[in-house]
Amino acid sequence: MYKLPYFTEKDGDKIIAFMKENSFAIITGLTDQYPVATHIPLEIVVTDEGKMLLAGHLMKNTDHHKAFVKNENVLVIFNGPHCYVSASWYNNPQKASTWNYMTVHAKGKIIFTDEEGTFEAIKAVTNKYEGVETAAAFNKMPKEYIMQMLKAIIGFTIEIESLDNVFKLSQNKTQQEQIHIIEQLKKRGDENSVKIADQMEKLTVPNRTN
Repeated sequence: MYKLPYFTEKDGDKIIAFMKENSFAIITGLTDQYPVATHIPLEIVVTDEGKMLLAGHLMKNTDHHKAFVKNENVLVIFNGPHCYVSASWYNNPQKASTWNYMTVHAKGKIIFTDEEGTFEAIKAVTNKYEGVETAAAFNKMPKEYIMQMLKAIIGFTIEIESLDNVFKLSQNKTQQEQIHIIEQLKKRGDENSVKIADQMEKLTVPNRTN
């Protein structure tokens, strides 16, 4: 990661909120030859003891499932908005342009659940996104169909052992430059640029001038 102190968010609540808002994450692991990855929605849970857990489910007997069975150590990547920032917006445009972005990397160990745990994992994610009143609600699925799914899917939890983040939002620029960058990003108007501009406006990190 591009780890610099002024690009690092220190507020744990903000980091967790970011993870929850960007919970369609990438889980990566290792095989004997190449790294593997899978893209899945995750539940972020903080226990009463202060531990952070990630929960979800994936397909059995895939390359990533086999890799995670063999090596329990995983890296989970939560990606947020990102956009190009032109050096023409700086007080001195004769500097390198850059890319503003937000990401969190979580490292931990994956533990696969039994069939009951997998059932609860599928139920939780379906209820979260589908609700309980629609025609596709979990409680309206045929039991035979659910039991068939359980043969091909396995639930898991990941206990997070370390968290890193980069919230790179032009904190190394002067306040005047930051204001100008925000204006230009909003003028550009695409979704990512506007989101980065909104995040820049919420900055509480002290400005650096260089």
